[in-house]
Amino acid sequence: MPVVALKPYQGEVKDRQENFHGNQLLYVGWEDHLMFCAPLCFMLPPDLRFGDLPEQILPGAYGAHPDWARVDWSEARWFRSGRPWQPDFDKTLAENGLGHKEVLRFQTPGLTGIAGSCS
Repeated sequence: MPVVALKPYQGEVKDRQENFHGNQLLYVGWEDHLMFCAPLCFMLPPDLRFGDLPEQILPGAYGAHPDWARVDWSEARWFRSGRPWQPDFDKTLAENGLGHKEVLRFQTPGLTGIAGSCS
C-alpha cells in the first residue's frame, strides 16, 4: 500500500552514505528462514569482493541456523530489490552495481528452515 506524506519531511537524514566513513549499508535476507524475520543490515566497504559476503560476513550472522552448514552457494538464487539477480562473486559490491541501502535476498533450494517449517 503506498504511503502519502501529509507534509514534507523536515530534518537531517542520519543514514546518508557520507555518515558511514567510506562504507555503505547492505541489507541481506535469507528466504524461507523466518528465524531471521527481516533482512539483516551490514555496514560494508564498497570495494568488498562479493564472494567475501557469503564466505566471511554472512556466517557470523546466519551460521547458528542448522541449515547454514548445508548451503550450496553454487545453487543459491539471489534477488535484488525483489527481482532475480546474478552476482559476480569475483567483483566488488560496487562493481556488481550495489549501492548504499541496497536490498538483497538469497534462496537456498532444498533448505526450508527447521524441519521444513521455514523457521
